[in-house]
Amino acid sequence: MACSKVRKVDSENRAFQDEWTDKFMFVLPAGMPTLSVTTRPNVSFEAKYPQKSAVRASKIVELKAQYDRSTRVLTHTFTGQQRANECALKIAWILGQHKKAFSDGSIVKECLNAVAETLYDGKQKDDMCGKIKQIPLSATTTTRKSEVLAEDVLAQLDAAVQNAACISLAIDESTDVTDNAQLLVYVRFFCKEKKEMCEDLLGLTPLETHTRGEDIYEAIKAMLTKRNINLNQVVSVTTDGAPAMVGREKGAVARMKQDNPDLIAYHCIIHQTVLCAILSEEFAEVMNTMMKLINFLRASSSVQHRLLREFLKETEADANDLLLHNNVRWLSKGNALGRFWSIRKETADFLQQLKSPKATQFANFLQDKHKMDVVAFLVDITGHLNELNLRLQGQKNSVCDLMKTVRSFQVKLDIFKEDLQGECVHFPQMREQIQDERDISPYVGFMHKLIGNFCERFDNFKLGDQLLLLIENPFLISEIRGFSKEVTQTFKWAHPGALQLELTDLKADVALRAHFGTTDSATFWLQIVPETTFPGLTKVALHALTMFGSTYSCETAFSTMNIIKTKYRSRLTNDHLHMSMRMALTPFTPRFKLLAGQLHAHFSH
Repeated sequence: MACSKVRKVDSENRAFQDEWTDKFMFVLPAGMPTLSVTTRPNVSFEAKYPQKSAVRASKIVELKAQYDRSTRVLTHTFTGQQRANECALKIAWILGQHKKAFSDGSIVKECLNAVAETLYDGKQKDDMCGKIKQIPLSATTTTRKSEVLAEDVLAQLDAAVQNAACISLAIDESTDVTDNAQLLVYVRFFCKEKKEMCEDLLGLTPLETHTRGEDIYEAIKAMLTKRNINLNQVVSVTTDGAPAMVGREKGAVARMKQDNPDLIAYHCIIHQTVLCAILSEEFAEVMNTMMKLINFLRASSSVQHRLLREFLKETEADANDLLLHNNVRWLSKGNALGRFWSIRKETADFLQQLKSPKATQFANFLQDKHKMDVVAFLVDITGHLNELNLRLQGQKNSVCDLMKTVRSFQVKLDIFKEDLQGECVHFPQMREQIQDERDISPYVGFMHKLIGNFCERFDNFKLGDQLLLLIENPFLISEIRGFSKEVTQTFKWAHPGALQLELTDLKADVALRAHFGTTDSATFWLQIVPETTFPGLTKVALHALTMFGSTYSCETAFSTMNIIKTKYRSRLTNDHLHMSMRMALTPFTPRFKLLAGQLHAHFSH
């Protein structure tokens, strides 16, 4: 016996009939695929309201109105809850972006209430205050909302990284306020959705005990595995040059290269420029004395510090205080010297008023003309080095951008060296201090050594000049064979013959040459040059542009960490610290409406 065919009413194109409302007291709610009963008719109802009668029609209108009111209340309530949730999410996001505590949500709510009570009157004020009251902003709720937001932007990051052809990593390690070692990893990649290079926090991992190379390697490997990233996808890794990072045998980078032999690793360019300028001999001695002098006036006595500030104010000095030197901060040395030099005369007069032996010693130091000549030179040269440092700082700078700046500064150093033996136009403080009678040989020697330090560190940099020229202006490359040889030394997968032919075609393309003059190099390579026509060149350019130039992003992230986790928030867990840093640093924006719809809606009480 054959089985009867099961009917599928959704495929029979059935439609609701209007007469069913009068006959069966049924209505079809808007957007609903099934019938809904407004009331259940019975014998007495049928007797009281006969079909097709005026009283029945009037009753149907009344019941429909009741039904519409009830559904409107439900819809309004649900929409209000969603809006309250969305408001809570946005407030939690703003707090996270500004590195504020979760408990600050209640303060925001108080502020909103105060604003509503001030701006509105009567019913408007009651309505607005009522809506604000419904927004859930307790510390616990804000924490949960922040967790949801962090998970959402992390999911967006994961999707973008998975869709990227290659990525680059910047790795650094520091300690938080509770002496927990925190390993921070930043990722850089070309985001196809945004059509731009993106840098974001890949992860923050606590190193519970030791910070050896093997510990760092295992933490990085676990982080990449958790994010579903294959190490072969990583083009380069940039570190601060610490032994645990770059140790030849047991360093974290050496272990990563065992997993990915093509991995390119190099020392942060900003760190290297700072190391190039390390002082020695007499210059270091004068610098140390200067720092001791500043510390003596600023930090040895609070009374003395107050007297100094008052003295500078009375004498109408160019600045009202000295700056303390912090060896960890890149610009500190130059800034401290520059500030001192601007008020050196007032500082000397103030020291003369002090009666202590140490003050007398420092006063004698300031009267030593030769020592002050050295200080003047240090003020000028550290000013130039600070200018270089500032140009190297900033996010979204590729290694190509930084190396271009370094190459330019190397040329400037030669100009500075020649200028010292001439008019000293680039050393204004030294020219004012030394004037005509001077022995410039120590300063020329310093410049010669500085030039040598830069050459030693950057002349054999991983990315050669021809490869950098490809990014900056491929139409200027003349040695095509030399270019292909240099590229294949850096990227083992590159094919020299294909690169030579593609570069020849590119240089002959008039349209691309015209485009190059109207856009930046990153946009040119990543969006304008067709990948199908120039697959080898675009891949080389993508890899080069993806590479980090420095660990600047890590340094700024650690500054963010120190703002978030202070002695007042020292109990912040590692997970919540990671979450807070992600909200403060990510370039992605949460999908607020989607998240608000997914959350369980509860009004605040």
